[in-house]
Amino acid sequence: MQLLRKLTWPLSLLYGAIVYGRNLLYDKGYFKSNTFLTPTLCIGNLSVGGTGKTPMVEWVLNQLLNKKKVAVLSRGYKRKSKGFVLAQPSSSAEDIGDEPLQIYNKFPKATVAVDANRTNGIEKLEDICKPDLILLDDAYQHRRVQPTASVLLTSFGDLYTDDMYLPAGNLRDSKKAANRADLIIITKCPPLLDKSIKTSIREKLSPQNKQRVIFCKFLYSSEVKNEQKELKIESLLTKKVTVVTGIANPNPLLGYLASQNISFTHWPYPDHHFYSEKEITLFNMQELVLTTEKDFMRLKGKVKNLYYLEVQHQFLGDGATHFRRLLENLGN
Repeated sequence: MQLLRKLTWPLSLLYGAIVYGRNLLYDKGYFKSNTFLTPTLCIGNLSVGGTGKTPMVEWVLNQLLNKKKVAVLSRGYKRKSKGFVLAQPSSSAEDIGDEPLQIYNKFPKATVAVDANRTNGIEKLEDICKPDLILLDDAYQHRRVQPTASVLLTSFGDLYTDDMYLPAGNLRDSKKAANRADLIIITKCPPLLDKSIKTSIREKLSPQNKQRVIFCKFLYSSEVKNEQKELKIESLLTKKVTVVTGIANPNPLLGYLASQNISFTHWPYPDHHFYSEKEITLFNMQELVLTTEKDFMRLKGKVKNLYYLEVQHQFLGDGATHFRRLLENLGN
């Protein structure tokens, strides 16, 4: 598979030329970027998935929901609806997408909406709920909106500086687009990250003077859960566990389970995969199915003995302080 991708590098050159031309037209003002009275924070990346955007949106909501009225606007990737849709108690993953549904279920104080046209989505949210802040989930490439501030995520061990354009690599935007970010966050770091490695990464990214580079790791829950009950992670040691993932990069999850000495079988599927009836029937034949919180949004109510493992970002050093400072300055 990797060899096949490398053979597509001529297509990557064409893709890169198109991306470069599009960004140039926006940078020179030939294409218009819209600004809004409501402060907006864009959380995104330069690659196709796998950097932890949804847990980062959740981290921001945990910081702000007791202080501000916050709305979240997402594209709602692979949803089966069209246009602007406001999340409701009856909403499903088919209506708004798995990640927006996850956020809506966990943060009832937040207004969650989806719209592929972010300009239209922001205007609708301003009219409907008049939020103090709108979080733009995965909108880094959506140049029609000029956000108040932007946060760029890139994964440790898979930095955007080391990647290539699609289809040979995973980049969907120019590496120079990183210059638009106010904050660059290295996600999925090892728990103990040597200072020299941080320095090396900062040198590789070569941030602008206005930019700060901070680091965080994944922190997994000590329990697996569903809507009815919770189990201690160690209880899985005596069970036959089938891990089902439809995410871009399941390796951190698999590594964590292995570190807990849990024996499991892994069934990987494409990112945002909608599971077929045949697949669901197969899942129901397993003793215990463990999945991600995002996948749980698509499988809940369909698979018995289904559990998910919650994950959140934990910042290293003074990273959280710098991020909170950025949030405090929004709208000031």
